[in-house]
Amino acid sequence: MIAAKTLKLSLKSLKDFAKRRLPDEKLLELDDKDECPIDVVRTMCDPNQLAIQLLFVPEEFGGMGGGAFDVYCICEEMARIDLGIATAVLATFLGSDPITVGATTEQKKVWLTRIADEGLLFAYGATEPEAGSDLGSLRTTADRVMKDGSVVGYKINGNKQWISNGGVADAYSVLANAPGGPSWFILEKGAKGFSHDEPEEKHGIHLSNTAALAFNDVYVDADRLIGGVEGQGLNQAQAVFGYTRLMVAAFGLGAGWSALDRAIPYSTKRIQAGAPLSEKQGYTHKLIVPNVARLEGSRACIEETADRIDSGGEGSLNTEGAIAKYMASEAGNRAAEDSIQALGGYGYTHEYMVEKIKRDVRITTIYEGTSEIMEMTISRDRWQSHLKTRGQHYHEEARKFEALHGQHPEVGANIAALGLHALAEVMEKARIGRLTRYQHILLRLGELIAYAECAGSLSRRAALLADGKLNEKANRRFDAPALAALSRIFAREAAFKVAEEGLRLLVGAAGVNEAEMPAFETSLGLPVIHRAQAGLIPDMDYIADVLYGRVAKRTAVAA
Repeated sequence: MIAAKTLKLSLKSLKDFAKRRLPDEKLLELDDKDECPIDVVRTMCDPNQLAIQLLFVPEEFGGMGGGAFDVYCICEEMARIDLGIATAVLATFLGSDPITVGATTEQKKVWLTRIADEGLLFAYGATEPEAGSDLGSLRTTADRVMKDGSVVGYKINGNKQWISNGGVADAYSVLANAPGGPSWFILEKGAKGFSHDEPEEKHGIHLSNTAALAFNDVYVDADRLIGGVEGQGLNQAQAVFGYTRLMVAAFGLGAGWSALDRAIPYSTKRIQAGAPLSEKQGYTHKLIVPNVARLEGSRACIEETADRIDSGGEGSLNTEGAIAKYMASEAGNRAAEDSIQALGGYGYTHEYMVEKIKRDVRITTIYEGTSEIMEMTISRDRWQSHLKTRGQHYHEEARKFEALHGQHPEVGANIAALGLHALAEVMEKARIGRLTRYQHILLRLGELIAYAECAGSLSRRAALLADGKLNEKANRRFDAPALAALSRIFAREAAFKVAEEGLRLLVGAAGVNEAEMPAFETSLGLPVIHRAQAGLIPDMDYIADVLYGRVAKRTAVAA
């Protein structure tokens, strides 16, 4: 991990670089041309210039050794600038992941040092045309080449699709089926039999290069087998999902805020019926404030997970990474969509950045695992927690937030607790009725779990900020009172969603009958959750005042 001061300087350098090289006009021009500015990407990874890749490389190999929290901060800022360029930079990090977690010491020394010293661009060759997100279904093969009874190399055959940096990378990590099982191999550009297609014509992220790869008897020496042992590929991929999905979560967060940061000032200048849109609840309370609450809820989950990864001892936190990615990517998409609406006809045109941001941020719900894969990952893991504790897992979590409410009654932890209690009841009814046999129920539980857990994370974050214990690198856009109000807003939404949508799913799957309904609504806490909505509008008014800089003015007037 790097020092907070160093991280701050890195973020400032990144912002200054973007201001010089990537103003909105240039981004829109490149987007219109569907062109990856490879010179800009290489400058960003040039060790004598921005050298952004050093953050991802361990210190012993010439890098800065950034931790999960550091990388999240950089990824959010890159996404605020441009998600396509951010994807190109992240692709090198993804491509080097199998090396970082599974390579021999000598392999790490060679390849990670080259990334640090040469700014080598990598691509991550995993996804295939027929396999999609299912890495276990890959068809690319790596056949042993023998000499005098020893393995001297491999011949790789197959295809990869949707590969970021596929047409511009200097080196590739490629997942293939060796005789001993799925394995990662390192391949350099220009190898005989290796080719890539023309860049894909994508919906968004036009500033990234995405291309299909083809391997026709591509020979690699045995020392290009990552780790030197066959069959470790899927374990090596799984080992970093919690980490890499956190980075995509940061992309969703950054892009969402980038859109809102254009919609907010626009609304101060757009006059309707004699007043700016920024003063109308129909605008702010629909298109701005709820999106801010969801984005900050996802931020709380990202930061909490990053802190835990950096602290070590808890494994890869794949489920927490999945929750962060799911919430932040969905929230980023919603924020960008509503920002188009916020700008009206202007937002729908190529001339305004929010239209581009919406096309770009859409990818965050697809790559590194679709939202549906995230829902499945979340629900399967937490379903096991529910079973192992005989239905008490989320009741126990809820009691932690009831205790937090006693210490910080302002952060909405009691409302988050209501949502968690309701979640436990929904899951128990689903167990009794064996309703997870319906895939739709299982996936929707994943969504409800993500909302409930994020509400808890945001109330914890608000309490940490109030106590002065928040990570010194953490985002501080909002002060303690504002973050507490955002936490209350989001907790109300999460609790209401869990109870109402949970009940709808149970009834829809015949898990609750008419006679059971009154008693179950009570055990679900539905009447209490309805009452907890009290104070919602004043909290939304307050956040609107914070966003538009009206708090200080109104305080002065009141005084």
